[in-house]
Amino acid sequence: MTSILTGDIINSRTVHPDNWLPLLKSEFNSVGKTPKTWEIFRGDSFQIEIEEAENGLLFAIKLKAVLKQIKNLDVRIGIGIGKKNNNYENITEGNGEAFIFSGKAFDALIKKQNLAILTDDDQFNEIMNSTIALALLTMDNWTTNSAEFVVRYLKNRGTTQKILAKALNISESSASERRKRAGLDEILRFEKIFRDMVTYKKINGCYSF
Repeated sequence: MTSILTGDIINSRTVHPDNWLPLLKSEFNSVGKTPKTWEIFRGDSFQIEIEEAENGLLFAIKLKAVLKQIKNLDVRIGIGIGKKNNNYENITEGNGEAFIFSGKAFDALIKKQNLAILTDDDQFNEIMNSTIALALLTMDNWTTNSAEFVVRYLKNRGTTQKILAKALNISESSASERRKRAGLDEILRFEKIFRDMVTYKKINGCYSF
């Protein structure tokens, strides 16, 4: 069981690609190599595999924060979770239910919200996408400062807020305020629920409710 993310960059034509493309490639390269693991096509569209399915949502959240550090940019992502066929050299030629679910999530659910998940379990899908819709009320409105804080935190999960504040050249109280405005603690609690449920599915063959 794996997760496939299909997406594109919102407002990419309003910002020169030199400002966001290196950031995108850097995040993708941290996961694996192109074109087997990820590929960028049509200028601002992409597909990437996050091999451990439980990590798919966190990667999507992180990618959203990375891009929202640049004013006016955002990302649409459809996450598909399921099995796949490994008989391909380019991810865009991949097949299996993870690819199918990812494409359907991007094509259908993305019309309602810019982050969606699809699996073989309708109840899981409903719970996750309803919760994502609530989370997006905060994430879609991240300022560049909030997004920068989220990125710093996610890349340094073990560090203290004092060190984060110093790295951002702001006071600890300002760092605390940015964390609250970003809704980071609530979003991470939701991400943990997702992670636990997907891990349970991998072990037991069904989602726990």
